[in-house]
Order: sequence, then structure tokens, then C-alpha cells
Amino acid sequence: MVQFNTLMTTGLVCSRRCIVGMASINFCSVNAVCWSLTNQVVALKEIRLQEEEGAPFTAIREASLLKQLKHANIVTLHDIIHTRETLTFVFEYVHTDLSQYLERHSGGLHPRNVQLFLFQLLRGLAYCHRRRILHRDIKPQNLLIAENGELKIADFGLARAKSVPSRTYSHEVVTLWYRPPDVLLGSTDYTTSLDLWGVGCIFVEMITGAPAFPGVRDVHDQLDKVFKVVGTPTEATYPGVSLLPQYRPHRLVLYRPRRLSAAFPRLQEVASAEALTSMFLQTAIDYVREAGAQEEAYSDGRLFNIHASAGVVRSRYGAIRPKRPIFSISSIKLATELHTTNSQHQDQHKDRARRMV
Repeated sequence: MVQFNTLMTTGLVCSRRCIVGMASINFCSVNAVCWSLTNQVVALKEIRLQEEEGAPFTAIREASLLKQLKHANIVTLHDIIHTRETLTFVFEYVHTDLSQYLERHSGGLHPRNVQLFLFQLLRGLAYCHRRRILHRDIKPQNLLIAENGELKIADFGLARAKSVPSRTYSHEVVTLWYRPPDVLLGSTDYTTSLDLWGVGCIFVEMITGAPAFPGVRDVHDQLDKVFKVVGTPTEATYPGVSLLPQYRPHRLVLYRPRRLSAAFPRLQEVASAEALTSMFLQTAIDYVREAGAQEEAYSDGRLFNIHASAGVVRSRYGAIRPKRPIFSISSIKLATELHTTNSQHQDQHKDRARRMV
């Protein structure tokens, strides 16, 4: 097979044909392309460069991080094409994302599939966190789903290596619905708990079929949605919260914490779901510094166990190395979803391209 770096360096990049409509957002476009020489479909993310500014920092950061992340549950960056006018990332092509998958299967996913998606998400994040990399934008649109159910974390444009010297991080990270309350309040001193909050929100969304905290106006509205469930923090309950830049107690309604099963009744239908959601959300709220929470997968202890030190997944089927998908085990398959919404195939692909930008 012709390698991608060979394709790029020999000028064969033109041997391609576009098979999916283009999306263009903020000087960036995405196409699914079939390489004529290999008949392999890849995704090209093309960034048009500004003459005076050069390559955007987010693109440089994404390329730098993805080059060092080699894992079955992280999207593969095959190559980079740099010309005077454009910077193009050549990614593996994955046909949909979790957001679209949830739209096609409204009303909540099959518990078995929730289990498999969550496990793969945690497996990929654990790999990143052990390398001191925070994704910082965990949301359904950034979780790609292959036809066999393989999940891949994508879009590392906001990711940050914690080993890079920096006094503070920006609080302008993570899409609002999946942003933890301390970050909403202006905290820039976050850890892996930032990603775990997003995992908890997505876990609820997969089970219930609806976003956990769908704020509709601004940060204040988003905080209100969150505090109605987890309770409004005060200096008495969360020492130090009053020091956060955006903490305005006079603007906050004082809510008592609710049981998650009361806020999200569907959690009662899935074994261990309430306890696991509580673990994810509470980890973020309590500013827990340990990164071990994500090592425990929602798998009832029988199928999988992650050994962080070795980076190997142990199962009753044997060891699964980081680069090996869990679906390489023949007996592991997605269950048939309970609800399916028909939609136009072409519209799905166009929306998929828009979301990849």
C-alpha cells in the first residue's frame, strides 16, 4: 500500500476525488476524499492561511498533540500538507459522530451500547491523561463513531499538554453545555476533572436521549441549569468558591442538591448509572486532583479492567493493547438500538463535515 507521506511528497495529493460535500467555516473546510491510488477514503481538513498571520495556533497545537497520540480510540492523523496558501490535515475518515448518532436514535441508546461507547471514551481519555494532555472540549460532536461502533476522540484544537509551562489556563474552553461549574465561574486552575464533567454529561445524554444541562442564553443560565441539580455552591459547602472571578452570589438562586435519579429518571433504568454519573460530576465539583476516576469503566467488572501503568486493557478475552480496537474481539458488537429516526443520507454527511471543523 502507498503510504500517506509518500503520496504527499511525490505530488500525488491531486490524485483524489471528493465524495462528500464541502463545509466551510472560519477559513476552514472539510471534505471526505477518496485517494485514487489506494481507493481509501480519508478526511481532509483544510485551513486557509492568512498571509500575515500564518498557521493558526490551534492547528499547530492539534497537529503536535495528535502526532504523539496513537490509540484506537483517538482519531488518526495520517499526514499534514503545508503549502503557502493552506494547511491540510489528512485524517482517517469516520462516517458519523455521537451527536448525529443520538439524533438518529432519539429517546436514549441501548444500555449495552452506552456501555461500549462510554468505555471507549474513558479508555481514550485515560490514555491522554496519563500523558498529561487535557482535551478541554469533550462533547458529542467531537466523538466520532464508526459503522461497527468504534469511538474515536477528535478535534484537539483546544487540547492542552499540562507539562507545557503556563501560569493559568483559559476559562474559554468546552462548549457551554458540557462545561463544569468551576470553569463557568472563571476558574483557570483545572485538571482532568474538566474532561470528566463532560463525560458525565454525555453519559446522561446517551441514557436519556437529551442533553443534561441545556442552557439557552448565557453562562448565568447555564449555571442555573447545573445548580438546580447539583446544588448552589457557597463558601460553607465549597470553600474557596467565593474567590472565583465570576462568582456572584446575589445573582444565584440557592438550590439544594437533588438526587440524580430525580433530575434524570431514566438513570434508574440502567444498573449503576446513577452512581457512575455522580462520580463523574462530583469529581469535577470537588476539584479532585486524582486522575484515577476515569480508569473505572462502566462494565460491571466482568468485561474490562484498565491497567493504567501498562496502558493495557485486560479482559476475559486477553490483553488489548492501546492501538487495538475492542471490536477486534469477535464477540463484542453493538446491540440493535431501540429507536431509529430516518434521515437523508446526504444531509447526514454534510452535517458531519460541518461538525468536523
